Amino acid sequence: MSRENLDELRARVGRESQALQAAVDDVDQAAATVLGVNRTDLRCLEVLVRGESTPGALAAELGLTSGSVTAMLDRLAKLGYLTREPEPGDRRKVLVRITPATMARAWEIYGPIAEEGAAEMAGSSAAELRTILDFLTRSRELQQRHRERISALPRAVRGS
Repeated sequence: MSRENLDELRARVGRESQALQAAVDDVDQAAATVLGVNRTDLRCLEVLVRGESTPGALAAELGLTSGSVTAMLDRLAKLGYLTREPEPGDRRKVLVRITPATMARAWEIYGPIAEEGAAEMAGSSAAELRTILDFLTRSRELQQRHRERISALPRAVRGS
């Protein structure tokens, strides 16, 4: 393959990656709207779909203060999306869990995407899946590194 074709192919991959990020962002905004929550609340629910958590772990994963997490959990509990209960082994700790009704709602929203994606990949070879997995892993790691870099930049001063 000529250098020019390889450069164009890399550029197309970059454009498609950006388009994918925008499409995922649009789906998440639509889901947040359907659920009546903001995007941070949606991220919290996404974390809880994977399993129970503690407020401290949620704060760390979402990059929030403990006060922000408390306010968010209060909002989501009021909507009936999660429960908070003392941890049986250490009653000083609180476990946060998504409710079964919320899990069903999340599956209603995201399940068809997961099922269709799985069906589309069903014919892929192990080598193709390893290539896709490698690309996705490296892309996620790239985004995480740059999130840290961007977060360290000076913040804009409003009103100046």
